[in-house]
Amino acid sequence: MNKRVSLILAVTAFLCTSTGVAQKSDKAGPTEVIILHVNDMHAKIDNLPKLAYLADSLRKEHPYLFLVSAGDNFTGNPVVDMVPEKGFPMIDLMNHCGFDVSCLGNHEFDLGQDFLNKRVEEAKFPFICCNLDASGAIFHQPKPYIVLNAGPEITLALLGIIQLDANGLPSSHPSKMTGIRFFDGIAKAREYAGLKEEYGILIGLSHLGVEDDVRLADSVPQFDLIIGGHSHTLIEKPMVENGVTIVQAGANLRVVGKTTLTVENGKITSIRDEVIPMSTLNKSNPEMEELVKNYNQNEEFSKVVGMALKPLEGEAELGSLMTDALTSEMNVDFAFQNAGGIRIHSLPAGAITLKDIYKLDPFNNQVVVFKMNAREIQSLICYGYQLEKGIDLQASGMTYVVTDKGDFVCEKADMRDLSGKQLDPDKIYSVAMNNYMAVTYKFEHCDAGSAVSVTTAEALINFLKAKKEVDYSGVKRASVTH
Repeated sequence: MNKRVSLILAVTAFLCTSTGVAQKSDKAGPTEVIILHVNDMHAKIDNLPKLAYLADSLRKEHPYLFLVSAGDNFTGNPVVDMVPEKGFPMIDLMNHCGFDVSCLGNHEFDLGQDFLNKRVEEAKFPFICCNLDASGAIFHQPKPYIVLNAGPEITLALLGIIQLDANGLPSSHPSKMTGIRFFDGIAKAREYAGLKEEYGILIGLSHLGVEDDVRLADSVPQFDLIIGGHSHTLIEKPMVENGVTIVQAGANLRVVGKTTLTVENGKITSIRDEVIPMSTLNKSNPEMEELVKNYNQNEEFSKVVGMALKPLEGEAELGSLMTDALTSEMNVDFAFQNAGGIRIHSLPAGAITLKDIYKLDPFNNQVVVFKMNAREIQSLICYGYQLEKGIDLQASGMTYVVTDKGDFVCEKADMRDLSGKQLDPDKIYSVAMNNYMAVTYKFEHCDAGSAVSVTTAEALINFLKAKKEVDYSGVKRASVTH
């Protein structure tokens, strides 16, 4: 053999052992793909340094690791939501964590379209959603899906889907979504079922809620995995519906989900999922810790506006505080607060700060005052009861008892004023509520309502400053009878 031929063979042998082709041969067999998933973080930034450390540690062990969010990254922490550049701290921290993708959640729109555009542009990862058309809006059209590569042979298509209420819009104030058309998420997802055949693996990044995720799996069995959000469900053991695995990791970044896909010959052979409580993680990313510390050091939010003599627990006590602020500050007969607008579960005894107020009521909703008769007020209460399948509205200036005739159908509401007398059917009462309820709740009202240039949070702050001390322990103004 001459020297030239020997050299060619030697080079060929080297290439065959050092290129991707040879690696494919050497690595024949199963490949693990790790997906860390969170949902409904709601601007809770304190555990993000732990998440960053976990992701970085796993990346050292697993070449194919992806970090994803199933939406609602914003709304729930004033150091994110109430700063001049709304939402920026969350995007900054998510960038440092190394997120690969987020689907749009309904609370992304709480920022307003201008701010949401800025945050999406600043994100080093895409926001995806398949069931909206923003061609007539300020908001920039997102891509419906993203393709992630786990090496040269494995591709994962992730499809984003957002929930819709009965009004055909996500659960945010309608004024924040002007010009955007939304479509049924499950029907739209069916149009993308072909992604499974095209890419091999199809994952739903869903902000529909767990009940609709089950319907999604029944309707689109091409999904291998649905990573869910919106319903704040902690699925400790993966659900399997129609052959589709469904996972979700609670809310508020208390846990992170870790899904392990075992892939062989381009097909998933097993799916494992575990939820990791953040409280069990003892290490965090130092750079992220410093960033979070800086964002939390906003002296404005530490100002004390009042004192709670005893802890406020649950929607009844917190909602009574919120509605009493409206009746007092607006000088109206009655006020109502929907359960969805009560964003924390409790307030401890002691100082109540601005940060507490904006955690409780983060939406910047204006107050609207209606002139209503008793029949109209009853229709409002019954709508909320049937919407939430239980007590929805907390009240001030009155108590009420819903008569449920079965299947959460409100037959009537026995409404009584503070003296214990039933509401006068011939009298017109003044009623305050937030403008989200005023626009989205379906109830009888001849009066169009008058918007007040005060937000519900501002009313609560003024009320607490005037009262100085409050005690709502044991207060319950709404109940049900069958």
